[in-house]
Amino acid sequence: MSSEERHPSKNTCCFPKIPHLTTLSSAITLNTTTTKPAEQQLKRGLQNRHIQLIALGGAIGTGLFLGIGPAAVLAGPSVILGYSLAGIIAFFIMRQLGEMVVEEPVSGSFSHFAYKHWGTFPGFASGWNYWVLYILVSMSELTAIGIYVQFWWPEIPLWASSLFFFVAVNALNLSSVKVYGEAEFWFSIIKVVAIIAMIVFGVYLLFSGTGGPQAGIQNLWNDGGFFPKGLLEPDGNGGYQGLLAAIALIMFSFGGLELIGITAAEADNPEKTIPRATNQVIYRILIFYVGALIILFALSPWKSITTDSSPFVTVFNKLQGFQFTLAGHTIYFTSLIANALNLIVLTAALSVYNSCVFSNSRMLYGLAEQGNAPSFLSKLNKNHVPVNAILISGLLTAVCIVVNKLMPEKALGVLMSLVVSSLIINWLMISVVHLKFKKQMLAENVRTKFPSFMYPLSNYICLVFLLGILVLMWITGMKLPVELIPGWIIFLYLCYLLVKRKKRQQN
Repeated sequence: MSSEERHPSKNTCCFPKIPHLTTLSSAITLNTTTTKPAEQQLKRGLQNRHIQLIALGGAIGTGLFLGIGPAAVLAGPSVILGYSLAGIIAFFIMRQLGEMVVEEPVSGSFSHFAYKHWGTFPGFASGWNYWVLYILVSMSELTAIGIYVQFWWPEIPLWASSLFFFVAVNALNLSSVKVYGEAEFWFSIIKVVAIIAMIVFGVYLLFSGTGGPQAGIQNLWNDGGFFPKGLLEPDGNGGYQGLLAAIALIMFSFGGLELIGITAAEADNPEKTIPRATNQVIYRILIFYVGALIILFALSPWKSITTDSSPFVTVFNKLQGFQFTLAGHTIYFTSLIANALNLIVLTAALSVYNSCVFSNSRMLYGLAEQGNAPSFLSKLNKNHVPVNAILISGLLTAVCIVVNKLMPEKALGVLMSLVVSSLIINWLMISVVHLKFKKQMLAENVRTKFPSFMYPLSNYICLVFLLGILVLMWITGMKLPVELIPGWIIFLYLCYLLVKRKKRQQN
């Protein structure tokens, strides 16, 4: 089968298009179908070990270290089931994205596939939605980094440490994709070692009897059972509690998993590395998130858990009486607890920001390749890095940090609610686009290299689950992110019309 038969041009695509949104001037074409000279293409500099750890790092953010508490308070021990269910949905979505990027490992990831298989506006909207999402995430992570640095050096202004790491991380990404991969590799190593150490110490405390009289696996079902707060019940304060109330918070812990799709264009041998990394998502979630939660609930009765509870703090606090000798010096765990946790969350924040810089620049590069962003953003430096895309993304992130200092808290809350809205849009788009991609492959009798799991049932399960989260958010009082989605899509469509009009005028 020829390449043209395997990947037909946009004109021969048999998919239904969104009415009125997909007729675009001939000036806006899918430039990724044109073969460029090697010096004008992204370089496949990410090795297998980079891809595996990047995928692993995408599943482990600050939410695992600091964000488990609120969900645990809402649902009690049943939050373990919530993370398991959300992990399965995340796995389905990653397999859907994985099938597309292995079949065609190009820049732009799901924006490229939305553009090609659904229509020009979905491609435009998904790309810019993703870019704006991670500009805002970059802003919040840089702010968090400054706070973590002040833990050790309170005299350093927040803006100074944020600026230092802003320059350092962007400089790393400007050097080469391999440097980005190497940095993320070591960031992920630190996070993985921290989690494994927490689980190992937690198991030791449980089975050695040194965890205290309240520690025990029976905490998972004692005191109200596994569902002490039911599925969805009023909490008496005008809000809701229970497993379903916690699901929305749980799902957002997995934001960033889709990064694996962005790496495909620069992965060495993506046909092998991407499937391997994607398939391991479910195991990582079960081991790290579910394992950490089991330790948290087993060491402390669920009623003693607060919104700021962390499995790391819980385990390390239990070790306060321990000591060890190193190079003739007695070191007490008490002195290490706060420093170790701060180092871990600082590493996690740096990892997230590092990945934001990488993914933002590649998405902007992909949009420029499509004709949905200015062409100068597709310029590569001598190391095959989209230098202008990194600089523009960095400039907007810096502006956001300044705005963060000047704007009232309410306005900042609206921006961060947009993060939640954008994340749901991303996941919905991936499942819908995969349905259209798969339909075309089946119509052409093409056997893809990495078939998704349970197609099309898994797609519909994901769509129902994600739409259900929106309903739950509305019911439980998280209305702002839901209300922002229609307005945000309309705004993106107006921007799309402006781009379309400008292209027509230029031609």
